[in-house]
Amino acid sequence: MKDHLSVWSGLRRKANKTFVKVKIQSEIGVTNFGFFMPIMIGLTGGIGTGKTMVANVFAAMGIPVFNADNAAKELMQNSHEIKEQLIKQFGDKVYEDGILNKSYLASVVFSDPYQLELLNAIVHPVTIQAAWDWAKVQTAPYVIKEAALLFESNAVEGLDYVIGVTAPLAIRTQRVMSRDQSTLEEVEQRMRNQISDTIKMRLCDGVIVNDNVQLIIPQVLKMHEFILAKLGSSK
Repeated sequence: MKDHLSVWSGLRRKANKTFVKVKIQSEIGVTNFGFFMPIMIGLTGGIGTGKTMVANVFAAMGIPVFNADNAAKELMQNSHEIKEQLIKQFGDKVYEDGILNKSYLASVVFSDPYQLELLNAIVHPVTIQAAWDWAKVQTAPYVIKEAALLFESNAVEGLDYVIGVTAPLAIRTQRVMSRDQSTLEEVEQRMRNQISDTIKMRLCDGVIVNDNVQLIIPQVLKMHEFILAKLGSSK
């Protein structure tokens, strides 16, 4: 387990309520915006690591959590701009009676890295902006942004710290197969579209282990207390 108390590398931004300037370029266009925002902590991990379970513990302690994966799904369903781009790129089958055809879209993008890149280029920039819009109205000491593809989508830019959630590959695979009723081949294909767990955890400032042995709540509490201490010392 990576010892977050010894490796925590300091603020990625210089101070609380930092003014953030962001330029996003996507298939939809170029967006420039700036605003003051609270400390934002990234929470990431590969499929099946249990990052949502960890996010739920933070939420139970009163820390606001933005789930980027859920936000992306909502935007694909409700954003007129994104819907236009998805239909243009993937055809009319991507929506059935106005409802996103998730199984069809998954069959296209998870078997073709180029198509997955195109999908991410459409959806990720808008999701990143949605996270900023959400964060700037929060009043907690810090907020959590949960995202599976935090590094892959370059959504790490502007974050203060990043927490990784890790689990053994066999446990991850079984969790996803049980949760999604997926085959082993389907799970392995999805994993290949993500940065390897080893590399991803090295990119994080701190790591929580969800291996069905180590307890999650004590790890999250320790991380929470450490974050608050670091924020206090940075004032």
